[in-house]
Amino acid sequence: MTESIEHVYKIYGNHPLSGTIEVSGAKNSAVALIPASILANSTVTIDGLPDISDVRTLQRLMEAIGGKTTFSNGTMTIDPSEMVDMPLPNGDVKKMRASYYIMGAMLGRFGRAVIGMPGGCHLGPRPIDQHIKGFEALGAKVTNEHGAIYLRADELKGAKIYLDVVSVGATINIMLAAVRAKGQTIIENAAKEPEIIDVATLLTNMGANIKGAGTNVIRIEGVDELKGTRHTIIPDRIEAGTFMIMAAAVGKGIEIDNVIPLHVEALTAKLREVGVEVEEREESIYIPETKKPLKPTDVKTLVYPGFPTDLQQPFTVLLTQAEGTSVVTDTIYSARFKQMDELSRMNVRARVEGNAAIITGPTDLEGAIVKATDLRAGAALVIAGLMAEGVTEVREIYHIERGYSHLIEKLRGLGAKIDRVPKE
Repeated sequence: MTESIEHVYKIYGNHPLSGTIEVSGAKNSAVALIPASILANSTVTIDGLPDISDVRTLQRLMEAIGGKTTFSNGTMTIDPSEMVDMPLPNGDVKKMRASYYIMGAMLGRFGRAVIGMPGGCHLGPRPIDQHIKGFEALGAKVTNEHGAIYLRADELKGAKIYLDVVSVGATINIMLAAVRAKGQTIIENAAKEPEIIDVATLLTNMGANIKGAGTNVIRIEGVDELKGTRHTIIPDRIEAGTFMIMAAAVGKGIEIDNVIPLHVEALTAKLREVGVEVEEREESIYIPETKKPLKPTDVKTLVYPGFPTDLQQPFTVLLTQAEGTSVVTDTIYSARFKQMDELSRMNVRARVEGNAAIITGPTDLEGAIVKATDLRAGAALVIAGLMAEGVTEVREIYHIERGYSHLIEKLRGLGAKIDRVPKE
């Protein structure tokens, strides 16, 4: 997973940041849009993709099953016409959790697939039982053999599927399998995230018949074939949110460009609650310099449109600057407070109790050697390093680079003193 020489981020903290920072395309859309191309009979072009390791991993997987691809300047073309239902038991599949979307897409196109158990960040149990339940409802036989999942279906037939847990992954995966199934599929208790609408838009442009994406009931009428198309990905709301939190913490006036303000409303509300000014524009958000001190608050993560679990970790860093005690409860991933141990090295006063972190501020952060335990914990540590006195070294940055495209260049553009250097 790591390169032969491990690199780290060296951050020289407490430099004011200002200017404009651009948000890349949505990671959580990209990882589903690329596999969706398997379902087409001609070339699919996707514009605005983030240049992150997950996207390159998926590109290699598309080629491994016979797709022809090009990727430059954020645009990927995928010619799926000669793809075959080749098993993908391990290797690249293991590197990223979202490789499970290949299951739904291959099942939809070939009626069968063999995929190794997916990897990704370790955030506690994230079962794929809802995905499997959906595939079985559509008529697939699912078995687990030697650590790989085997899917086989003579014919996929539309079905009514109720998700026991609101799951973005399962919602998209069932959608991918159902678009070419015979008859109507209804997904109830579907997730409502913007990325689902994005994938549904691509599939619709390919010729699929999907109604209700973005609501909790999605209806799909199966079609015989899907054709190639061109699609522009939505901006990454989690990256936008990360930059908004950073702007609130260390900004002297930062404009975050390429944002859909509606997608970050829950964060905007919480920022205003703690005393941060947020100016929404058409496709950008401006955050002027925050006049300290901030007010403490309680945050509870919820499925969209609630406060995203992916922004909980960066937000805990901002709350270290609030006067008093804040409580952050994560109802989605209970194991998602690994950043707290690392932040304590930087002088943060906090404790974790069950699925909640209790943070007392305000605190002057101090530079330290810390390690990213997962993608968003890494983002939290970068923000903390930008706020801290002295030098912070962030290790295991491959987690961060799975989800943030050209982060160093973007931060330097605002005046940050940050380098990517070999670990000593």
